[in-house]
Amino acid sequence: MSDPSPLDRAGAVRPGEELDITAVDAWLKPRVPGLSGTPKVTQYSGGASNWTYRLEYEQDDLILRRPPAGTKAKSAHDMGREFQVQQALRPVYPYVPEMLARCEDPSVIGSEFYVMRRIPGIIPRKHLPKGLGLDPQTTRKLCLNVIDKLVELHQVDVKRTGLEHLGKGTGYARRQIEGWSARYEKARTWNVPRFHGVISWLKANTPEDVATCVIHNDFRLDNLVLAPEDPTRVIGILDWEMATLGDPLMDLGNSLAYWVQADDDLFMRSMRRQPTHLPGMLTRREVVDYYCERMGLKPANMAFYEVYGLFRLAVIVQQIYYRYHHRQTRNPAFKRFWLMAHYLHWRCRRLIR
Repeated sequence: MSDPSPLDRAGAVRPGEELDITAVDAWLKPRVPGLSGTPKVTQYSGGASNWTYRLEYEQDDLILRRPPAGTKAKSAHDMGREFQVQQALRPVYPYVPEMLARCEDPSVIGSEFYVMRRIPGIIPRKHLPKGLGLDPQTTRKLCLNVIDKLVELHQVDVKRTGLEHLGKGTGYARRQIEGWSARYEKARTWNVPRFHGVISWLKANTPEDVATCVIHNDFRLDNLVLAPEDPTRVIGILDWEMATLGDPLMDLGNSLAYWVQADDDLFMRSMRRQPTHLPGMLTRREVVDYYCERMGLKPANMAFYEVYGLFRLAVIVQQIYYRYHHRQTRNPAFKRFWLMAHYLHWRCRRLIR
C-alpha cells in the first residue's frame, strides 16, 4: 500500500523492540477480515511510553500499540483500558481512531496489545513538514479548530459513552494535586527544588470542580492528525492512554503547559515540541479566553490551572530524570532534565506572584 501522506511516516524498528510479526499476523488475520500476505513493519519514534508500530498490508494500514518490555505495573500501560476508552468514545467523538482488535494473551508477543486503523495525515510536531507553509490567517484558523476539538470533547455526553465508571466523582482537582505531589516527592533527587511553596499554594487554592467530563489529559498539537488536503482540519486525535473523567479546566491547564509562544524566553522556547510559536497562533491568554467563551466558563482563578499544568509537567520531567539519575536509563537526552525542573519551578512561582 503506497503511503498517501509522506508527512506522517514511521521509521525502522528500534533494536531490542522488534515485533514478532509472524505471531501477530497469525493472531490478527482471523480477527480483521480481508488481510493477506505479510505486512511491512515500521515503528514510530515519538513518545517515551507505549511502543507503536505501523503494519502495512496491501489491503489495509494498521497501527499496533503495546507496552514497553519489562513493564511491571499494568496500570501504567493498561492496553485494555486504552482500547475500551477509544472504542466507547468513537461513536460520539469521531476523531478517535477505529479500534479493530485487542489481544489479552501475553503469550502471543510477550505482552497485551491492540490494533487500530491508521489515520493518514499530517502530525504537527515541533516543526511543520517542509513545504507546508501556512500564512498567519490559515495558522489562526488551524489554532481555533484545534481548541474547538477540545471544547467538543469536553461537551460529550458521558452517559452516551458508557464511560461513567472511569470517574471517581467530584474532587478531581484535589485528587490530582495530592497525587502529583506524592509522585514528585518519590521522584525527587538532591539537585532539584522541593516545590514546597508551589504545592502548598496549589493545595490552599484548589477550587471545586467546574464540571465532570471526558478529558484527554495530553491534548497537544503533536497528538493530532490533520487532513492532507486541508491542514487546518483536524481528522484524528491520538494517545488516549491518560483519558479519564475529570475537570475540563484541569485538561486545559495541562495543554497550556506545553503551549510555547513566540515571545517566551529562550529556555521555554527550547522545550517546544509543537508549532504554537508560528505567526497566527493564539497566545496562552487568548487560548484561555477563546476556550472559556466557547464553554461558557468564568474561572475565578485561572492561575491555579496554569500552575497545576506546569507543576504536573515538572513531575513528569523529574520522573524521567530520576530514571537517568539512578542509571535505569543511559539516554543522554535526559541528562539535563533536572534543569527543566528548576525552570518550571521558577515559572510556577512567577505565576503565583
